[in-house]
Amino acid sequence: MKVILKQDVKGTGKKGEIIDVSDGYAKNFLLKKGLAEIASSVAVNSLKLQKEAEERRRAEEIREIKELAAKINKTSVTVTIKCGENGKVFGSVTSKEIASRLSELGYELDKKKILLKEPLKTVGEYPVEIRFMEGVSAKITVVVQPE
Repeated sequence: MKVILKQDVKGTGKKGEIIDVSDGYAKNFLLKKGLAEIASSVAVNSLKLQKEAEERRRAEEIREIKELAAKINKTSVTVTIKCGENGKVFGSVTSKEIASRLSELGYELDKKKILLKEPLKTVGEYPVEIRFMEGVSAKITVVVQPE
């Protein structure tokens, strides 16, 4: 019997797949628990339309992310930090502080997307990479100044 999975089923398949299973397994387990529906022509066409709509949404989302990466690329962000008299820095600059400075500039980003190998603990300019998704990233300059 051909069924369309509504959810991921371990050992059987992933959500949205059309699979061929035995009649007993389909009737007594998959259909009974609501994990699948019978693959009628209407259901198959509906699934196809859903997949196409999801692909269009995903393509639009990727296009918007690439535009944001192009806008934010080569941006400079200035962060001030407390320093002692002899230039010793108290604390460090983290990705959270960089994200808050970027939000002040109008770029809403999650701090997890900002890649810092380690927190910035000295005054100066640092190149920082922002990874939006696989294959889409931007480089910004973070300027750390004494307060």
